Amino acid sequence: MNLTEIFEMEHVKLLLLAFVLIPFLGFVISLFVAEAKENVMSRLASTTIGLQFFLLFGFSVLWFIAGRPIVNVKELLIYGSGDYKFEIDFYFDQVTAVYGIVGGFLVSLITIYSRYYLHREPGYKRFFNTLLFFYFGYTVAVFSGNLETLFFGWEILGITSFLLIAFYRERYIPVRNAAKVYSVYRIGDIGLILAMWLSHHLFHENITFFKLLNQNNWVHEHMTEHHWVAWLISVFVLVAAYAKSAQIPFSSWLPRAMEGPTPSSAIFYGSLSVHLGVFLMLRMYPVLEHQHSIRIAMVVMGFITSFLAANSARVQSNVKSKIAYSSIAQIGLIFAEIGFGFTDLALVHFAGNAFLRTYQLLISPSVVSYLIKDQFYHFQQSPHSRISWMPKSWMNALYIISLKEWNLEYVMYRLIWKPLKFGGRVFYFLGERHVFLLFIPLLLVAGGIGYFVQLNANANEGMVLIFVLIGLLLGMRSFTEKTHVRMAWWLIALNHIFIAVGISFNEHFTSSHVIFYLSGVLVSVLLGDWVIVKLKKRGERIHLRSFQGHVYEYRILAFVMLLAGLGMTGFPITPTFLGEDLVFTHVHANQWMVAAMVSLSFILDGISMVRIYSRLFLGPHAKTYHEVAFKSS
Repeated sequence: MNLTEIFEMEHVKLLLLAFVLIPFLGFVISLFVAEAKENVMSRLASTTIGLQFFLLFGFSVLWFIAGRPIVNVKELLIYGSGDYKFEIDFYFDQVTAVYGIVGGFLVSLITIYSRYYLHREPGYKRFFNTLLFFYFGYTVAVFSGNLETLFFGWEILGITSFLLIAFYRERYIPVRNAAKVYSVYRIGDIGLILAMWLSHHLFHENITFFKLLNQNNWVHEHMTEHHWVAWLISVFVLVAAYAKSAQIPFSSWLPRAMEGPTPSSAIFYGSLSVHLGVFLMLRMYPVLEHQHSIRIAMVVMGFITSFLAANSARVQSNVKSKIAYSSIAQIGLIFAEIGFGFTDLALVHFAGNAFLRTYQLLISPSVVSYLIKDQFYHFQQSPHSRISWMPKSWMNALYIISLKEWNLEYVMYRLIWKPLKFGGRVFYFLGERHVFLLFIPLLLVAGGIGYFVQLNANANEGMVLIFVLIGLLLGMRSFTEKTHVRMAWWLIALNHIFIAVGISFNEHFTSSHVIFYLSGVLVSVLLGDWVIVKLKKRGERIHLRSFQGHVYEYRILAFVMLLAGLGMTGFPITPTFLGEDLVFTHVHANQWMVAAMVSLSFILDGISMVRIYSRLFLGPHAKTYHEVAFKSS
């Protein structure tokens, strides 16, 4: 029996599951390690990640010798109902091998480095818990065999990013920046959800990467018959990848993310997480390669991003932001390479950029100290500049606009967040009583109509549109609420309820689907409501106008609130997570307005949840007898 035949055997395929389960088991065990046991915690993390890396490296060497055969684990059915199936699929090819080995090696280094760098930090255990959970999510994403599995890991990376940026949770700026980064991540999440929704309609199944890469004629035939659907899938994939990899116009979040500890900055925003958009583009390349307009856009936007980021990097006053913009510039070139079709070159470029940025970030504290001394004793002004050929007025203008980071954050605010805030303020007249007196009876009436009355197709589509619109307006109201925490919390739940009832007017989305979807929402909202009531009973003044830092005194309540928020906004694999995917499966291909409003609702739900959690439990403590930390780390 040769090596190729061995890789086709079932027990070898189960090794892919082992690569995913090892970091998960390490994370679960780490939860039970005492905070004072720094050695135990760091050794557990090092052993877990090191073991997985060496097993993966050995597997990859044998796989390469065997001729690089594709290894695909058959679908693991998580939930099925009628035509709908949520399946976990794992896949191994050269993209997986490169991302897996680079990720395993760098996370192993970071774990060893962090053992000493974070010694005696108050959040030592919390850092390693989050790092192990991040690596589990990264492994799931890298080994994913379909978009559903990729989205599972993608979401874990999003929430762990938020937690590590806000690692210094007693400080104002890290917490604020963490919320900003998560809000951009939510845009990427919805881009991926919409791509999944349209791919279901295009291929009439949960398409696997194995089919995309190995059945070119079948894929091309479907794309030719539905050209615009394939084009829209490419657009949504592009949005998701650009948001995750900090490309134009989403570039401003990456320097903000550097407020976390240096090890997390290195592993997240220098090497692995920021390159996951590139991974998505490589996986979806069989769809993208036929869309010439999309590939041209990738090349043009890649070069524009590289130019803008390179100029911003030159004028930064701190080393971590300089490295962040340099990384953005290189990732822009990687996107351009994929647009040109140089996918192997993109993989090599990813590995080189990941190693370089990790090294730069890890030595950045020492470099800053050295450069300060060097400039103090040996400073000499450079006689020439790379842009000395430009007129002085142009050079000054370029300097100022690069210093302002090309006003990208302001552009994002004006185009996305300001209209949403305006929409929410229109409904400021809705108080707690109005919400329940107006909308609860409306829900009961709609449920009665949907269950007892047979409507024609046009009436059903109208009801879907009306209820999804009401859900969106309630989500916008929660997004802009500044005073009443409990009201903002319940508005998120009402948003989900109206969406579920609205989609139930489409065929096949039955009452059992509604109950399954809302079961996770209702448990989570009641759990979060219990936390809010508990804080009020203990005499705490709670509001959403500022950060109040209650995690100082109520760590368990903070943890429960975080779990409730994740359950409410569809964290894998909760009933809400599966329910959101189920909702999009039952949105018709011609109901693009409904899909847009549902996706926007899910963006607002996630941002509102993080905002409520951050304002209640993170940041400087509201009471004056606690010390006030510096604003920035």
